[in-house]
Amino acid sequence: MHRYRSHTCGALRASDIGQTVRLSGWCHRIRDHGGVLFIDLRDHYGLVQVVADPDSPAFRTAETLRSEWVVKVDGRVRGRPAGTENPELPTGAVEVYATDIEVLGPAAELPMPVFGDQEYPEEIRLKYRFLDLRRERLHRNIMKRGAIIDSLRRRMREQGFFEFQTPILTASSPEGARDYLVPSRLHPGKFYALPQAPQQFKQLTMISGFDRYFQIAPCFRDEDARADRSPGEFYQLDIEMSFVTQDDVFEAVEPVLRGVFEEFAEGKPVTQKFPLISYADAIQQYGTDKPDLRNPIRMHNVSEAFRGSGFKVFANMLASDPAAQVWGLPAPGGGNRAFCDRMDDWAKGEGLPGLGYIFWREGEDGGAGPLARNIGPERTSAIREQLGLGIGDAVFFLAGNPKAFVKVAGLARTRIGEALKLVDQERFELCWIVNFPMYEWNEEEKKVDFSHNPFSMPNMSAEEFLALDPSDREKLLSIKAIQYDIVCNGVELSSGAIRNHRPDVMKKAFAIAGYPEDVLEQKFGGMLHALSLGAPPHGGIAPGIDRIVMLLCGEENLREVVLFPMNQRAEDLMMGAPSDVSAKQLRELHIRLDLRDK
Repeated sequence: MHRYRSHTCGALRASDIGQTVRLSGWCHRIRDHGGVLFIDLRDHYGLVQVVADPDSPAFRTAETLRSEWVVKVDGRVRGRPAGTENPELPTGAVEVYATDIEVLGPAAELPMPVFGDQEYPEEIRLKYRFLDLRRERLHRNIMKRGAIIDSLRRRMREQGFFEFQTPILTASSPEGARDYLVPSRLHPGKFYALPQAPQQFKQLTMISGFDRYFQIAPCFRDEDARADRSPGEFYQLDIEMSFVTQDDVFEAVEPVLRGVFEEFAEGKPVTQKFPLISYADAIQQYGTDKPDLRNPIRMHNVSEAFRGSGFKVFANMLASDPAAQVWGLPAPGGGNRAFCDRMDDWAKGEGLPGLGYIFWREGEDGGAGPLARNIGPERTSAIREQLGLGIGDAVFFLAGNPKAFVKVAGLARTRIGEALKLVDQERFELCWIVNFPMYEWNEEEKKVDFSHNPFSMPNMSAEEFLALDPSDREKLLSIKAIQYDIVCNGVELSSGAIRNHRPDVMKKAFAIAGYPEDVLEQKFGGMLHALSLGAPPHGGIAPGIDRIVMLLCGEENLREVVLFPMNQRAEDLMMGAPSDVSAKQLRELHIRLDLRDK
């Protein structure tokens, strides 16, 4: 028999009754029932019940066992007594009567228990992550993560993509987030950088003549943490394709993501054909470019109902400011004063003076609330008809320049949807956000600036773009870029674009944003040179692995789906990183520390 096991703890079934077996694992839980000891023995594969009574030669050792001790058990498989079976366990029909127990690894007193699913402070969980990972939920999440990545790889290969590995030590990027820098011992005073993304390398792969690239790529950014963004490092499904349009990228990526979500959604419906929503529509209807389409609420521009009305606050605003609008947020089922007042109080907590509203109830013409009385039944009925509302419903209003209130409008939409239980939690709704503006007006510097990704192709012919007048601000601000985001349940999974592969177009694009050609050469000369030596039209995208897994595991924090995450301050509490290094190491790297008081 094998030194440690003949079976795993999750393998035994009724068909094994009568066999002599050997198991190894952790003592998950130990129960003493009138002198008979029941040990739930756990390994990676599952859990089985081990029994030791005073007649067993293993009983004396069994009495010494404690939680999380690692043991080897020899014994005989027998059926559980009638009425004590556990249908929740695959091994619940049997138990192992122990004849010998060997302690392989005793455990000191635990800083946190493994049994159960209690919440513990982040500091403890991360410092003792190896214990946290023994817990069933987290262990299951990490295994699902691996299965999801396997599925992504398989589906990418089926789509004709080949996996490449790009460098980890590279040059510092002048754009984007902060780099993690690595000092060079051989080149004093110079530094490598860990890649924020393989962006330039994957484009160079296309310029090299490879047609369809993908990689489960590690990325490194020195950013502050958020629930949906890990500090330090994260992984993405990095994709690039040559000779493609935006639609070609969508046709390649949609089956991969849809298939993965369907495979791991545990029966929850998944969007079949991802809708395309323009950036402008997303902002106006949802208050965000990351809309959660499970929430049916869409905002409407109801400015005409207030223009010249008796509600002077809105009417005067519309008359004096051409950019001003009034948006209505429908609240189906929210037509009572208590709910309306709660939303008004919430808005004040968000820094607004309040949240105007109208609601409709039985036996009351024209709607209820102060705004309804001010604008009259005709205008109130027009709003109700425009938004498709009825008795028992309400509408809330935000007014001014939409740029100033759009973020709060999006938050209000989410809050209303959740408070009225309008959001279907049991589905995955995916969509594409398209037609991002290429430029925006920088009010502080009084100039046109890039709105999002500066390396995207403008959504017009190269000839049209090259003929643009850089002083025609209105025309420049109307230009759309061939950029796109993919969003699931309000979480941005990825941004992508058709790349600007024409050096002349790129120089013009940066010149419009105030970057002279010498600055462009200095910062991106290598890429410009490569593009000038025969670059195919190409584009791609990079969905975030961690976020995909987080959604499919039903978690709200990436920490629950990453094997060894850092804390919010980018510290590894378990390994003690970042850490001090010796004076000898610093000398080898030609580095002297200057740790001034902050």
